[in-house]
Amino acid sequence: MTILVVGDAGLDVVVLPNSEIVYGGDTSAQVRITMGGAGANTATWCAQQGADVVLVGRIGDDMAGRQVLSNLSAAGVRCELAVDPNAATCCVVIMVDKTGQRTMLPDHGAGAWLQPGDLRPELLETSKHLHLSGYILLDPQSRDAGLAMLKAAHDKGLTTSVDPQSAALIHDPGQFLDWIKGVDLLLPNEDELALLSKDHRLFDYVTAVAATAGSAGASWADRTGTVSVPAESVSCMDSTGAGDAFNAGFLTAWLAGAAPEAALRAGVGAASIVVSGIGAIPLN
Repeated sequence: MTILVVGDAGLDVVVLPNSEIVYGGDTSAQVRITMGGAGANTATWCAQQGADVVLVGRIGDDMAGRQVLSNLSAAGVRCELAVDPNAATCCVVIMVDKTGQRTMLPDHGAGAWLQPGDLRPELLETSKHLHLSGYILLDPQSRDAGLAMLKAAHDKGLTTSVDPQSAALIHDPGQFLDWIKGVDLLLPNEDELALLSKDHRLFDYVTAVAATAGSAGASWADRTGTVSVPAESVSCMDSTGAGDAFNAGFLTAWLAGAAPEAALRAGVGAASIVVSGIGAIPLN
């Protein structure tokens, strides 16, 4: 079973200030540089759980891109990352507060220039599922490529999933839902779910929804009913990448035939490991 993941791969600069930020001055902090990008996070977690996973995206012809490619390969991710000579590799500065909640300053870099041809047709012949990071659709520069890849996967009979990724960047919920119409699974957090379902019936657009709700756990819903599981009791140090890890845990179990409740527990388990440390990549 091969899972195709389409999304960003880059570096995260994670900043944990030791006190209130002094704007215009200095604030001591813990700073970590880790591999990141929604696509890379999900793909790495899929590989960590034993899935055969291919990451499709773009990196720059720079030191960051080479480091990302090396790290992903070492983690067991098969990389289909086009090297863009005219753009830098994705980089995200992440400010983490005392409660573990993060504020992100993303530069998608080369990832914004994703092209339909970056997904080779041969990959669709040997894959079961395509998961798309919503950042691809939310950026006008990469949107057409994302839509083309979803259609190509659907036409080849693959199941598909989309994580909306950012309620703050979804300016027109109806339009976003039109973009993902026909997708098998929507993977939102509670803010994205509230936004997208406020004035629309989600099951007119997607077959099922697996949603996260932080400390309230996660839930599955389709036309036949809902299933919920609680969160695990862990201390949240850094929430960066929790949703990406949930996606991987859920998808790996669900695609292997697990019932929704078991798949939710697998997703929650992966997310719980992430929030217990700093950064979005599995702990060794």
